[in-house]
Amino acid sequence: MKRMTIADLARAADVSVSTVNRVLNQPDSVRKHTREHVLATAEEIGFYGLGTIESSVRKGRETHRLGVLLQQSGRPFYRNLGNALRQEARDVSESPVDLTLEYLDDLSPDTVAARLIELGKTCDSVALVAAQHPKVADAIDTVAGNGVPVVALIAPLSARVNVSFVGLDSWMVGRTAAWAFDNMVRTPGKIGILVGNHRYRNQEMNESGFRSYFREHNTGFTALEPLATYESAAVAREMVEGLFRDHPDLCGLFISGGGITGALAALREAKKRTDFVTVGYELFNETREALIDGTLKLVISHPLERFARETIKTMIRVKKGGSDTGAQRVALGFEIYTSENL
Repeated sequence: MKRMTIADLARAADVSVSTVNRVLNQPDSVRKHTREHVLATAEEIGFYGLGTIESSVRKGRETHRLGVLLQQSGRPFYRNLGNALRQEARDVSESPVDLTLEYLDDLSPDTVAARLIELGKTCDSVALVAAQHPKVADAIDTVAGNGVPVVALIAPLSARVNVSFVGLDSWMVGRTAAWAFDNMVRTPGKIGILVGNHRYRNQEMNESGFRSYFREHNTGFTALEPLATYESAAVAREMVEGLFRDHPDLCGLFISGGGITGALAALREAKKRTDFVTVGYELFNETREALIDGTLKLVISHPLERFARETIKTMIRVKKGGSDTGAQRVALGFEIYTSENL
């Protein structure tokens, strides 16, 4: 078989011989699209210098060093989100992504702030899930002050600097949950609300939207004061047991935060009304099973693949834009599941 020459490659790629030579020897002088086109053609015809061209294309690509802090590795939702983020980082074709992803089991503000600052020392852009707290806000300012933009995931965060956000429209989530109770509970009554932590701004906005729906449409329901589970399944179970003990006329439960597996365990053991409705958050194996057996009537969930895609895109966008980019806000459409569309 004839060995393909530079002239053969130039002819096959419909570029000049000098362009191929520049791809081989001066890749920075050739546009990225042209470099990659020449590489694809070299692979197709079996050009002998393929390794050199691959090296030049890699050299011309900017590597994005991204860091993400997620919560509690034991929680299925965050494991699934982490897997989706890793896959999306591998799938980015324009430039290589070097993703550092960490799980924090200790969610104290001191720990979150310290890990955020450390991650900012080695990454071009960082994203995190965190509760709003002065120590976290101060850490965000420190990281951003060093030229590393910060993106809040799921729960919006504020600081003196611009903080971008990728997540759901939480006010709409709350109103959608309220709509479900209004349309599924036959006789209005009291509805319990569980949140993970009052400092998670998305959960506070969930509650705001939830109450606003009932103020507008149906005063027959009473939304009880939200109870904080502190993202603990054991605490959530205890809270649900207490709700049934203190409110025998409870007609529903809105689980807006962490600890849902404990809440589901308590719900399965409780004696409740036949038209009792529970609305939960995020679809994973345990909530899927609860939909199937009727413990949950409806689940509102992040679209994980799109969430991961928009997170990586936003982190790259704010990195490239620098301080002039301003805060980016990406509001995702949420998914709704019942037992009939799993």
